[in-house]
Amino acid sequence: MTYVDVESWQAELDGLLDRVGPRFGRSEPRERAARYVSGLVAGLERKNGWTLAEHAGEVSPDGMQRLLRRADWDIDAVRDDIRNYVVDRLGHTGAVLVIDDTGFIKKGLLSAGVQRQYTGTSGKKDNCQIGTFLAYVAPAGHALIDRHLYLPESWTSDRDRCRQARIPDDTEFQTKPSVALDMLQRAVDADVPFTWFTADEAFGQVKYIRVWLEERDVFHVVATRCNDDVSARDIGYGRADDIIAGLPTSAWKRMSCGDGAHGPRLYDWAKVAIRPSWRPGRGHWLLARRSISDPTEIAYYICYAPRRTTLATLIWVAGRRWPVEECFKQAKQEAGLDDYQVRTWRGWYAHITLSMLALAWLAVIRAAEQQKGEPAPTTTTSYPSASRKPAG
Repeated sequence: MTYVDVESWQAELDGLLDRVGPRFGRSEPRERAARYVSGLVAGLERKNGWTLAEHAGEVSPDGMQRLLRRADWDIDAVRDDIRNYVVDRLGHTGAVLVIDDTGFIKKGLLSAGVQRQYTGTSGKKDNCQIGTFLAYVAPAGHALIDRHLYLPESWTSDRDRCRQARIPDDTEFQTKPSVALDMLQRAVDADVPFTWFTADEAFGQVKYIRVWLEERDVFHVVATRCNDDVSARDIGYGRADDIIAGLPTSAWKRMSCGDGAHGPRLYDWAKVAIRPSWRPGRGHWLLARRSISDPTEIAYYICYAPRRTTLATLIWVAGRRWPVEECFKQAKQEAGLDDYQVRTWRGWYAHITLSMLALAWLAVIRAAEQQKGEPAPTTTTSYPSASRKPAG
């Protein structure tokens, strides 16, 4: 690493902080936010109020806590600035939007939204908060561009408990799929460049999400449950697993959906055209992914895309869901996403947003460093894009 590298990285971070600077009402919280973010990316073992304050040369964490809890700054506007920064630096018309959630393990009952609930973070039911995120996955890199703290009904039905966590009185219960649509709408309204959307079964099996996407001509490959009812052309109506079980051996193709930590992610894949009628220029498919080591392990996807979309492209889109897991891992390990020590609604959003800012900067720096060596893929062959304007 050279001095010039470090200098350019710092200049990039300074530019990002200048971008969000007008969102702060006074210079004191603006400057403290800069020190907070600098601490998040400083390689500290833990990134909580105490360690961030010490790194900034402050004698107590009070100032950092005040930044998160009460300081005058527009947190949602900073979120939008982060999204625009990611688009400016990494934007690509063939990008993929990905919705997923992650857990934040917590002790006690006072942190906003905390309860015993399943989280993939621990792989079981745990006392935790759940955050739902929208990721932007492009050829040059990927980053988180939106976030929402899930509030279970056990919280929204108890206003006294909500007030203790400083949750606004007008906050109502909202399902995760409904949150996902809000995030997608914000991205569409902001003219975020993308072609595809993908999500796991928790979101993909929700039919009103698929209807919303299709009505807006958003191409998608979303996971669904095995007993989802579909109407296969030339086969008939039935469960997804029954339709796939009836396919001949020749229908399966062994292909990779992208590289993982241990090389190409190889699976056997098959697709079946579904829906009795297609709109002009568009098609619908049921896609299946079968494990090579355990043929009984099959995942299912509902797909909507241009009529001539190939199996390879649908497989490629399905594989773009993994980068959101990399976002969570990088954000937690390198940007302090889960190191916060705040219990309030606003405190959660403030910390998570600043962590997302740090992650976005790291993604841009990685992209710049990659361009100095092996160029990042930028062709439509590597990242297929297609017009999302209705055909016909």
